[in-house]
Amino acid sequence: MKEIKKSRSRTIRTWRAIRGGVTAPQGYLASGVAAGIKKSGLDLAILLSARPASAAALFTRNIVQAAPVLLSRKHLKLAGGRIQALLLNSGCANACTGEKGKRDAATCAESVASHLDLECHRVLVGSTGVIGVPLPMGKLLKGISSAVSALSTRGGEAAARAIMTTDTFEKNFAVQGRIAGRTVRIGGMAKGAGMIHPDLATMIVAVTTDAWLPPAALQRILRRVADRTFHSLTVDGDTSTNDMVVVLANGAAEVRVEGRWLAGFEEGLTMVCEQLCRCIARDGEGATKLVEITVLRAPTDQDARRVGKTIAKSALVKTAICGEEPNWGRIACAAGYSGVAFDPDLLSISIGRTLVFRNGIPVPMAKRSARQLLTPSQIEMVVDLGSGKGSAKVWTCDLSREYVDINAGYMS
Repeated sequence: MKEIKKSRSRTIRTWRAIRGGVTAPQGYLASGVAAGIKKSGLDLAILLSARPASAAALFTRNIVQAAPVLLSRKHLKLAGGRIQALLLNSGCANACTGEKGKRDAATCAESVASHLDLECHRVLVGSTGVIGVPLPMGKLLKGISSAVSALSTRGGEAAARAIMTTDTFEKNFAVQGRIAGRTVRIGGMAKGAGMIHPDLATMIVAVTTDAWLPPAALQRILRRVADRTFHSLTVDGDTSTNDMVVVLANGAAEVRVEGRWLAGFEEGLTMVCEQLCRCIARDGEGATKLVEITVLRAPTDQDARRVGKTIAKSALVKTAICGEEPNWGRIACAAGYSGVAFDPDLLSISIGRTLVFRNGIPVPMAKRSARQLLTPSQIEMVVDLGSGKGSAKVWTCDLSREYVDINAGYMS
């Protein structure tokens, strides 16, 4: 993109939160409509870039992959990483639907391309909802027509609502910063409340920016950011058949991100993805508490993340949090079976700002005072291994009776 200006500047201003979600950046339209796929509410979204955008994506590594995941992988490759539209539906995952499901996914992409006068391979598709049920194509194709008509620069919030399944609130976030003397925006939306334990990506996430990066550079950055955010999130330890994260960079701000600007852009993308992770953990199925676990002084950052995720997915830890029981023993135990080597005599654990376990032994305190540590709706834990310089943050939620109720009745 020769028209995009370069800069020799080496610093970037701090990113700040703004409104607008995926349509906060320039050059994007979005919509969310009720196509009748679900019994009620919005269930079909379209995200459109006014020009072909560089695209990066991560998909589930589950061997059982939904038809839209398979199609989007194919289209991303055919398009050489240059994508212009994204179609997302909730209410039906189009997973385990055989050849018909593959044909239906392709038909949906063709319909969007036809309505928007695009090449079909410039369209990615994503679906979420019940597995093993064919898409209601009559409703979906009619909904695509309505969604195209509803496209708007203010459609980000409706699009975020349309991709919800068991979510209780829409998840969107955007930031604004300065690169090369120009304003740059990054916006995102996510769907996720259950089956959240990423292997390569997680849930369904769409992120947009009006900066421009080559697809290969954008893919490298997305992988690093995903390691620190989406890979560090768990609700219930299950990886879905439909997980995908897509980032579009259309260059509408006339800014090429390269050289020393890459680190600044990565900081902004991390800020958006981290906030989406917090929203998902807070909205975990049946969750009453958002939990942020910080692991310090691990042998490596990877080791820190491994310890944090082991603690975060422990059913015993999660149920103790739900019951507001500060059972440091369960936390220490989970760290111990994580597979990371550390000296137990150097292990310390804090809940909130209160040290409950220090150098391998508990810190005495009144039981009533201890229980109050887990009464807030947002809880921070710090696990210090005392064994290196590695660190990581992990997000999770508690495990409540309501989670069992929701999933005991959720049909395939």
